[in-house]
Amino acid sequence: MSGISTQLTLSRRGVLGLLLLLFAAPVLAADDAPPTVKVVIDYGDGVQKHFTALPWREGMTVRDALHAAQKHPRGVKFQERGSGATAFLTQLDNLKNEGGGRNWIYRVNDQLADRSFAVFPLQVGDAVLWKFEKSR
Repeated sequence: MSGISTQLTLSRRGVLGLLLLLFAAPVLAADDAPPTVKVVIDYGDGVQKHFTALPWREGMTVRDALHAAQKHPRGVKFQERGSGATAFLTQLDNLKNEGGGRNWIYRVNDQLADRSFAVFPLQVGDAVLWKFEKSR
């Protein structure tokens, strides 16, 4: 009986070890992936552009992420006014801010931004959404 019990214990340990490897391997592989951020451009008419893996770097801002999206082969063009804390996005692709109507408004991780896109810092994995919409 003890021989069978030992074999069952070893088999259970082997199965548990195998399961641990199977489930831990994707987590370990994900840690090896380069750090990225995501940018989504929502034109407000049912069309969106998604940049799902823009390279992140220390000190990166929302403006830097837009520059990275601009360099993509199917990138986005943008115009801005001012610099630093007073920088203001005035146009994405062919859509200009309307002033009293719809304008480009951005959120990071679903939170409405509280400062200029040129100084808003991004962390690894952050998601930026630019949406052409009326202010609420």
